[in-house]
Amino acid sequence: MILLPAKKSHPLAPLSRQLRLDILEMINTAGEGHIGGSFSSIDILISLYNSGIFNFDKDHFILSAGHLCPALYAVLAYIGKFPREELLTYSQFASRLQGHSNLDTPGVEYASGALGQGLSFAAGLALGDKSRHTICLSTDGEHNEGQIWEAITFANKYHLGNLINIIDYNGCQIGGSTEQIMPLGDLASKYLHFGWTVTTVDGHNLYELEKAIRKAKTSSVIYPVCIIAKTILGKGVSFMENNPDYHDIKKLPEDKFLKAKNELQKY
Repeated sequence: MILLPAKKSHPLAPLSRQLRLDILEMINTAGEGHIGGSFSSIDILISLYNSGIFNFDKDHFILSAGHLCPALYAVLAYIGKFPREELLTYSQFASRLQGHSNLDTPGVEYASGALGQGLSFAAGLALGDKSRHTICLSTDGEHNEGQIWEAITFANKYHLGNLINIIDYNGCQIGGSTEQIMPLGDLASKYLHFGWTVTTVDGHNLYELEKAIRKAKTSSVIYPVCIIAKTILGKGVSFMENNPDYHDIKKLPEDKFLKAKNELQKY
């Protein structure tokens, strides 16, 4: 028998586990929140904020799908934008951490509106500040919106090589699967036809994410870059994974909360 070497754990893997626990705690304390997409997108955010590739005191980050803000809040607290204890005020009256991202939150540059608007905002930033990179995190479900496609065309016309759109492609949205609701077909091919550079990665593989993000930063001065990150809704909790019922939740029953916490502690 040939024994293959064990897969090397990424140095940020413990942070991925810890921030998932933070997200679970803050959403359960609030009694509401979009947990499925927060778990699918957290590794993308960790790769952006904790890899040293970008400096978001200078570069721009736009969270287009504002309901994924629990994941962004967890990352921002970790890097010291506000005290970690403040996470437990999430979605409460007068809190700076509302249920959709807003400008009251330190480190947030875009107050999210209707789905699909964030890429347009990011494209405008990229056009107006070509000396810096603008990174947008959008979702596959958002690509139901026509405004997304207008922004994709705009970015090509104005040669926004400093614009990177990362798609959290988990295959689910509030009403079911994206395939059932509005099939996207070959999304990578569509972006290519619109004049973008495209890479597809495992959105939970921190090595792949970092490699793709680093390449996106350095490889193009003309073409905007799309990174399609294939992810799993609810990643890390068995009963949430790929289950649209966990797009958003109310307070979990105690047994399910403890099961989720136990699974994440071993993640």
